[in-house]
Amino acid sequence: MSTPTTPIKRRKLSDDVQDRLLEIIRGPDYAPGDLLPSERELMRAYSVGRPAIREAMQNLARMGLIEIRHGERPKVAEPSLNKTVDQLGDTMRHLLRHSPADLAHLKEARIVFEIQMARIAAEKRHPDDISKLVQIVDKQEQSSSESDLFLECDGAFHRAIAEISGNPIFSSLSEAMFGWLAHFHIDLVRKPGLEKLTIKEHRDIIEAIADRDEVRAAKAMTDHLNRANALYHRSHDDFSDQSE
Repeated sequence: MSTPTTPIKRRKLSDDVQDRLLEIIRGPDYAPGDLLPSERELMRAYSVGRPAIREAMQNLARMGLIEIRHGERPKVAEPSLNKTVDQLGDTMRHLLRHSPADLAHLKEARIVFEIQMARIAAEKRHPDDISKLVQIVDKQEQSSSESDLFLECDGAFHRAIAEISGNPIFSSLSEAMFGWLAHFHIDLVRKPGLEKLTIKEHRDIIEAIADRDEVRAAKAMTDHLNRANALYHRSHDDFSDQSE
C-alpha cells in the first residue's frame, strides 16, 4: 500500500483561535448583540499572543459573524441577509470578470429568476406597487442622458418587482444579481436609442403586471432580458473584433 505524499499544511495559531471563537458564537450562551471576551481574556484563556487573536477576529468580521468597533469589545453580529450579499459582491464580480462560463450561467439563472418574479408580481400586485413601478420608470426616462442614474433606476425597477412577492430573500437576490451583472451592462445604456427601448419594455412589463396577466408578464420580462443579453453579446463581439 502506497503512502500518501501530499504534505500536511501547518495551521496558524489564528486558525485555531478562529475555530474556538466559532464554537462560542454557535453555542447556546451567545446571541446576536452579545459582547465577546476581550483580547486580554482570550489571550489568557488560549495562551496565545495578541496578533493571533486579532487576526482571528478580523477574519470573523470579514465573514460577517462579529462586529468590531474601535475602543469596544467585539460582539456577535446581528444576522443580515443584505450584509451577507454585500460581502459576496467583490468576490462575485472578480469571478464573473475572469470566468465567462460562470457569467453565462448567472445570466441564465437571472432570466429564470426574473421571469418568476414577474409572474408572482402579476399575481400579488397591489395598486401601490404599480404606482411605485411607474414612478421608477418615469424617473428612469427623465435620466436617459445620465447613464449612472439610468442604470440605478434599472436596478430599482427589477428590485421593486421582486419586492411585490413579499419575500425579502427574493428582494436581496434581485439586488445582488443586478449588482453583480451591472458592470457588464453599463456600456449598453450609454448607446443612443437603447434608453427608449428599455423604457418601452419596462412599461410593457408594468402593464402586464397591472392587468394580473402572469403569462404576458413573464413573456414581457423574457423578451426584455433576452434582448439585453443579445445586445451584450453583440457589443462584446464588436469590441473583440476591434481589438484584434
